[in-house]
Amino acid sequence: MASNVNPDPFTTRPEIEGTFGVVASTHWIATAVGMAMLEKGGNAFDAGIATAFTLQVVEPHLNGPGGDVPIIVHDVKRGRTEVICGQGPAPAGATIAHYRSEGLEMVPGTGLLAACVPGTFESWMLLLRDYGTMKLRDVLEPAIAYASNGYPLVERASATIKTVETLFRKHWPTSAAVYLPNNEVPKPGTLFTNPKLAETYARILKEAESAGGDRSAQIERARKAWSHGFVAEAIDRFCRIQEVMDVSGSPHKGVLSADDMAKWVPMIEAPLTYDYGRYTVCKAGVWSQGPVMLQQLALLKGFNLDGLDP
Repeated sequence: MASNVNPDPFTTRPEIEGTFGVVASTHWIATAVGMAMLEKGGNAFDAGIATAFTLQVVEPHLNGPGGDVPIIVHDVKRGRTEVICGQGPAPAGATIAHYRSEGLEMVPGTGLLAACVPGTFESWMLLLRDYGTMKLRDVLEPAIAYASNGYPLVERASATIKTVETLFRKHWPTSAAVYLPNNEVPKPGTLFTNPKLAETYARILKEAESAGGDRSAQIERARKAWSHGFVAEAIDRFCRIQEVMDVSGSPHKGVLSADDMAKWVPMIEAPLTYDYGRYTVCKAGVWSQGPVMLQQLALLKGFNLDGLDP
């Protein structure tokens, strides 16, 4: 890849061009991992998955395996654009009656009661199975390595940990055990490790490969380990036993269960689209923020933006 000539001698967002491929993310390590997948012969989906798993390690203040993900994919061979809905639903136990029995009129924005079924891992598995070409080990091993061996912690991650330090120490001891190594906030640039996450992904990989089979069979076993196996069991156990402080000012147990995780699978659906000029813009459905962008484009359609071009 080569950088284009930029009018400004300094820029943090250079334009790039190339003849092989490009990977972009919010962290250089994750970007390098994604590029490595392309260089090893993987396709764009393989690169995206490996990048995403690595981002969960190196930017824990922004994303993680317990989150959700909207994925928009375009398959050139089939000429089709699809959306993978990686937004899990609320648990079956998240009823109005339950929250009111806890003395709540609103769902707390933090803590266990705010948790929905985590959608990221299964969504990446679906993407890898149906669109990718590489094996599970190929895309997961870099994340395991960085979580185990360490990476330089970015400044904003350190600042975020500092913000929640008191909460971790007083109310979230399991989080403190991970993010306050040596009982202190890690400084920016510190070689930071997450051995628990490394162990979790390594165990998933081991179970996936234990019975052999082709890549699809291994991916399916990895998905089962997450949603039906030891990960779901650990989440279920934690939510039933632990009480965690949330923004309501009181600690609460969670309602997310292993049964909730076992019953949910990511869905493939058609995107919502809007024709804007010579482009058709595709976004995820109403369960995401995507329609808002399409509405904004509709508002702009009546304005002569070309006339504003200097």
